[in-house]
Amino acid sequence: STRKKGKASEHKDQLSRLKDKDPEFYKFLEENDRTLLNFDASDSSDEEDGLHIPPDTLEEASDEDEEERETVKRKRVHFIPVSLKMVEEWKKAAERRLTPKLFHEITQAFKASVATTRGDNGGADPSKFQITDAAVFNALVSFCVRDLFHCLQKLLLLKPPKTKQKMVLPSTSPLWSKLRLDIKAYLSCTIQLLSCLTEASVGAAVLQHVSSIVPYYLSFPKQCRALLKQAINLWSTGEETVRVLAFLVLNKICRYKKEVYLSPLLKQMYIAFVKNSRFTSPNVLPMINFMQRTLTEMYALDTHTSYQHAFIYIRQLAIHLRSAMTIKKKENFHSVYNWQYIHCLYFWCRVLSTIYPSEVMEPLIYPLTQVIIGCIKLVPTARFYPLRMHCIRALTLLSENTRTFIPVLPFILEVFQQVDFNKKPGRISAKPINFAVILKLSNANLQEKAFRDGLIEQLYDLTLEYLHCQAYSIGFPELVLPTVIQLKSFLKECKIANYCKPIRQLLEKLQENSAYIASRRQKATFGVASRESVEQWEKQVKEEGTPLTKYYTQWKKLREKEIQLEISGKERLEDLNFPEIKRKKQDESKEEDKKEFKDLFELDSDSDEENVGFPIKGKAKAKQASDDSSEASSKDYGEDDDEEEGKYEIEEDEEELEDDSDSDEESKEAARVSQGSQKQRSCTRGMSRSDLEQLAQGEEDIVEDLAFSDDD
Repeated sequence: STRKKGKASEHKDQLSRLKDKDPEFYKFLEENDRTLLNFDASDSSDEEDGLHIPPDTLEEASDEDEEERETVKRKRVHFIPVSLKMVEEWKKAAERRLTPKLFHEITQAFKASVATTRGDNGGADPSKFQITDAAVFNALVSFCVRDLFHCLQKLLLLKPPKTKQKMVLPSTSPLWSKLRLDIKAYLSCTIQLLSCLTEASVGAAVLQHVSSIVPYYLSFPKQCRALLKQAINLWSTGEETVRVLAFLVLNKICRYKKEVYLSPLLKQMYIAFVKNSRFTSPNVLPMINFMQRTLTEMYALDTHTSYQHAFIYIRQLAIHLRSAMTIKKKENFHSVYNWQYIHCLYFWCRVLSTIYPSEVMEPLIYPLTQVIIGCIKLVPTARFYPLRMHCIRALTLLSENTRTFIPVLPFILEVFQQVDFNKKPGRISAKPINFAVILKLSNANLQEKAFRDGLIEQLYDLTLEYLHCQAYSIGFPELVLPTVIQLKSFLKECKIANYCKPIRQLLEKLQENSAYIASRRQKATFGVASRESVEQWEKQVKEEGTPLTKYYTQWKKLREKEIQLEISGKERLEDLNFPEIKRKKQDESKEEDKKEFKDLFELDSDSDEENVGFPIKGKAKAKQASDDSSEASSKDYGEDDDEEEGKYEIEEDEEELEDDSDSDEESKEAARVSQGSQKQRSCTRGMSRSDLEQLAQGEEDIVEDLAFSDDD
């Protein structure tokens, strides 16, 4: 049988041929590396002996073999259990004098404690220590977080920084090479600990510690990137205190290593912000506002980097809007009319407002304004009025802080023309509509009285917010003229007193401010062309204050309190339903009265049935709305109308409510007195003479009591 030559024998033949081809090189090998020429062909690999032929039956590893291997591993690594006594000894020794060896021991123990939170044995490089007790874990982590790095600072003998802007990195210490690996392991473990913690107070303590040791993280780029990733996660999803501390860590790293970390960090933070602003509710809104404010602070660190990001993301918003305007499909509208899009628009308005004045960012004001206006005009129907309000607020913020004129008023005044406020509401709502946490209204909402109530409130707020920032403008009388005409037209047509009252008040304030500006500018000695003089005049008027700005400051304080109550989810007066509760109690007392009267007067069976049906009228309405008899009875007594009026009129007529409650209390007292007397006088059908005598004595007792009080 012919066998294939092995590679080793082939190589030996090549070496022998080398003697003929290149005798000089062969001679060199003989002198310098004799072993290369004189190797044995039998030392070659399995290829020399031909191909491997597998056996007929394969052996399977049994569970016993695996257990044996595990026991061998366990024998190899002897874990030292950490006790509270050991932690205390480490703590005292570190406070006296920390050494590299001691720091290594503590780091290994800390690594073991973090491994318990992850539920593994420390990975590929396990620690020699083992933590089995929760008290030991707490003591060790507490010691590391609070005291360990203070001792390490003394050991490294770092020089204090010359200025606050500069940071002295620990890598400049002569002892750094000895401690480097242990510090690196400790920093990695701290990040792992942050990702495992669920208790907010512990997470906050660890983050404070991380913030204090940022210079150490900056010495290790890989660990620093891992920390940033974890901090972004906590900043966007954590509990309130944890979010703030995570932001401080992010801000500190970026201030000292701006050129390395700022750009990727801004991108990741913006993505996290968009991801976590998908849903908006009264509870979530403060967190979204926090993310907007803090991310704005990060963008303010470097305008050139911020411009690049802002340009890309505003352009992205514009592309979504363009596709929605051209394609006009449901999914394209949804890509614009959602919370993420609206929060992003408001966020960029906040960024440009905060960074202003900035020559770098200023060119973005116009495109952003166009995108927001396009967003308002995309579906300009009554259902999307809440979304329009959010866009108007964004434009007002941008206009006020960048001193740019943006024509916002037409979008507010348009609503007065589109909605018929005299129209009778189709249905009555129990709760007011919170415009701060909705983007669109349902068809049912549009029929409610709460919709018009809320809309008037919103129009009042938005007009006042926009015009107060123009109140000191020299052209205020001309600017406000269309608004004055529109408001006068509304007051002429509107027949609802509750809607006319706030609008009339707003109109008066605008006219007062307009007259004030007109009288002031009549005394001006400069012309319209003198821009510097105009700016100087406006600055002076702004410092002195105008009637509208003074009124706005007072109004804002009251309005903010109301908004805080709404956002925090506390019930406003409309939600309390006092009349309904009072009526229920009154009905109950009436029901008791009817029963007692029924017992007192021996009524026929027919009238009994009628009286039984009468007091449970309220219950029948609540439980069996479809029952014709209960509906008829509730209509007869006008209970439906009264209750509905009580729910939505309660805020305006508080005094009436108090009077009602007083009258209710009086009626209850009267009922109690009648109950007392009736209990004494009530008699059953089979009442005996002795019972009658007792009743007679009871009456005499009352007379005696009265006589006694008179003598006294």
